[in-house]
Amino acid sequence: MEAPPMGAVRIRPGDPRYEDLTVRRVNQRFEPRPEYFHLVGSTDDVVKAVSEAVRAGKRVTVRSGGHCYENLVGDGAQVVIDLCEMSEVYFDESRGAFAVEAGATLMQVYRKLYLGWGVTIPGGQCGGVAAGGHIAGGGYGQHSRRLGAVVDYLHAVEVVVVDRTGRCRAVIATRNPEDPHRDLWWAHTGGGGGNFGIVTRYWMRDPKVAGNEPHTLLPKPPPALLVCRPAWSWGDMSRESFSALLRNHGEWHERNSDAGSPYAGLWSALLIQSRAHRGDPGGMILPTMMDASVPNAERLLGDYFVNLVRGVEATAHIPQVARMPWYHAVSNQALNSDMESGRFKAKSAYLRRRFTDRQIGVAHDYLGTPGPGGVLALFSYGGRVNATASDATALAERDSILKALYLGTWTEGEGTQHLQWVRAFYQAMYRNTGGVPVPGGGNGGAYVNYADTDLADPALNTSGVPWSRLYYGDNYPRLQRVKARWDPLDIFRHALSIQPHR
Repeated sequence: MEAPPMGAVRIRPGDPRYEDLTVRRVNQRFEPRPEYFHLVGSTDDVVKAVSEAVRAGKRVTVRSGGHCYENLVGDGAQVVIDLCEMSEVYFDESRGAFAVEAGATLMQVYRKLYLGWGVTIPGGQCGGVAAGGHIAGGGYGQHSRRLGAVVDYLHAVEVVVVDRTGRCRAVIATRNPEDPHRDLWWAHTGGGGGNFGIVTRYWMRDPKVAGNEPHTLLPKPPPALLVCRPAWSWGDMSRESFSALLRNHGEWHERNSDAGSPYAGLWSALLIQSRAHRGDPGGMILPTMMDASVPNAERLLGDYFVNLVRGVEATAHIPQVARMPWYHAVSNQALNSDMESGRFKAKSAYLRRRFTDRQIGVAHDYLGTPGPGGVLALFSYGGRVNATASDATALAERDSILKALYLGTWTEGEGTQHLQWVRAFYQAMYRNTGGVPVPGGGNGGAYVNYADTDLADPALNTSGVPWSRLYYGDNYPRLQRVKARWDPLDIFRHALSIQPHR
């Protein structure tokens, strides 16, 4: 007999569990303290929880994995509906697709799909991220260059919505062109979390595959991965070597990011830590994974490293390449909660081309000079992601080869200097386009899952281009129409929420 769901649990201040829930988040910079947390175990629980809050006139927000980079969950929330106990992953025969509840973490999803059916989705490296916001924002990861974005496999979504009369109900929307709810499905293929309602469940399957055999309905991961983590130290990294490394890295991605490239099976993350004041100066590492089943995979990987170090005089510490079974490699290389959490400010950008020489110089000045500091990360992107039209999903940016993540990090306090540092760094990088990566030329806008409220601040975004275009491109008006239809009372809102089209 299957165990019943947990049921709804309302937790208020004074209950010792309340304090645990306030710290169930990655960015320790923010601390949600609502009137109560509502933990739910089923879609019916969510409907009841939202109905009660709406009738009482309470401001409602939702949390799945707690990985929001801004205070979008806690800011002004009177009721936080927490989905962490809705974490089932299973094959739904009635829909011929894999169901993933919104509270399931990516590592739970990978493990269940792989061990149960030998399949996967091209999700992210942070194993503790939950499906809830990750999929709604587009989703990408180590296999996206070969397989596409996560939302390219979204078959259906279940959303708890509130109509104009305040009535709350659950709606299932599918990619079927005949579905009258299809616009709600489309909005969750990159429209971001917390905008239209509360997602309780996703269904995933490859739209190109016919039939209902589970092991054929999602892509199979490679049997093994080649894994290596080259590293460089700031100790012998001159400005010229730094410039050569970033130029090589960007130009390699310009040449090798087509969907049909033999390098579609390669993913890397160039992580550049700002130089430390004393002792170990720190440096940069390049976690890299390569599909071991690609012909001549080891030679291709070796050539990749050779291309990166051309003209770089700093010593490259390139350990022996390890061959690992797929799930072991993914779980071994995933960022754990200790590596993800802390206090930070994050900013993002898509790159359609490598950084310009001016931008590389700016990056060296900010990262190579001891100071408040942080991290610049450059993630491999493109490939199969760019084979989908920009309006086919709400995920509009389908032309980029890299994703950039800028982080200012600190351990305690308000982090004023660190905030100033990352904001100044970002503005200097995009000085020619008003301090933000306005789509066009080498820029592709920003990634909504790396939420950044600065983009809505005219003092920090002087481009004249609204934050909504940076995240959604030409898809924003359509998202506004979906918002007006499905959340006409604007119940589900935050600092970067979609504004209803009136």
